[in-house]
Amino acid sequence: MRVKHLLFTILIIVLLSACGGSATETAAPPTTVPTNTPPPTATMIPTPSTPLAILLLPADMDKTLSDLYQKTVYDLAQGSGFRFQVRNTLSPADLADPTLKVVIALPPDPGIASLAPTSPGVQFLAVNIPNLTPGGNLSVLAGDSQVELPAFLAGYVAAMISDEYHIGMIIPKDNAEAQRAFNAFSNGKTYYCGMCRTFYITDIVYPTYIEVPADETPARYGGYANVLINDRDVYALYIYPSLADDEFLSYIGTQGVFLFGTSMPDPRPGGWVMTIRPDTIKAIQLAWPNLIAGQGGVNVQSPLGIADVDTTILTPGKLRLAQEVLDALLAGRILPSSP
Repeated sequence: MRVKHLLFTILIIVLLSACGGSATETAAPPTTVPTNTPPPTATMIPTPSTPLAILLLPADMDKTLSDLYQKTVYDLAQGSGFRFQVRNTLSPADLADPTLKVVIALPPDPGIASLAPTSPGVQFLAVNIPNLTPGGNLSVLAGDSQVELPAFLAGYVAAMISDEYHIGMIIPKDNAEAQRAFNAFSNGKTYYCGMCRTFYITDIVYPTYIEVPADETPARYGGYANVLINDRDVYALYIYPSLADDEFLSYIGTQGVFLFGTSMPDPRPGGWVMTIRPDTIKAIQLAWPNLIAGQGGVNVQSPLGIADVDTTILTPGKLRLAQEVLDALLAGRILPSSP
């Protein structure tokens, strides 16, 4: 009997073992993959109380230039937390907006001299609008009045690219500023090449110049250029700004010489190396901090820039040297009036 009970017990144990499966495996929790997604960049959302800057442009302005002005002032406004609008006209009603803080206006003149006094809380910057006097809340960015800096740079580059440093300048007669410009032109040549020794003996001292009488007509300017080009063997010419008549420059472009100026005609004359002109965009950027700070009534000076470069004449290495000299002139490290 006991044997039966023992066998029965063993049978039960075997059956229970057969029914019991293996241990259940617990599933691991899903792994979370960390991300490096940065938080969204904060973007200024303009509100009706956000200060406003208006750029006043003529409707018929060249699109490329218009886009450049708009991008410049838009970037300045965004960086300062301002709203930005472009207008083609400006009326007293526009100035009634209490959030308006800055107006930058290009020609034609919207009557800015009479509009500015009516809105003392707005800073106005007139860009190349003639016959305006800075004062109060009106700042004026006028055409560059510097004559020595562009002349110095022209002399430097002309000496760099001309054989035997045969360079010259055409200036108005009995004009003290023009004489200072020629002195700077000569100093630019000296800065490039020192004594500038030549291989050929000549009675002509370079740079040389010729004066145009005040009563001379632009149609006769070409004869003065011919004296320098044909009689004095000049290879590069810098034209004083007041004599830079478009037809005159175009004529010189047919004579096979290098040509420099502060404003390039359209179409481009032959031999035009580069333009040394005021950098209006840079001037607006420099004036902006004072405008938004409510500080105005000043004459804004445009720094000079190099434009319209013919890279077949002024190669990248030579252009780099020219830019370095211009930077030093603007920083005051080179004095154009000093040899």
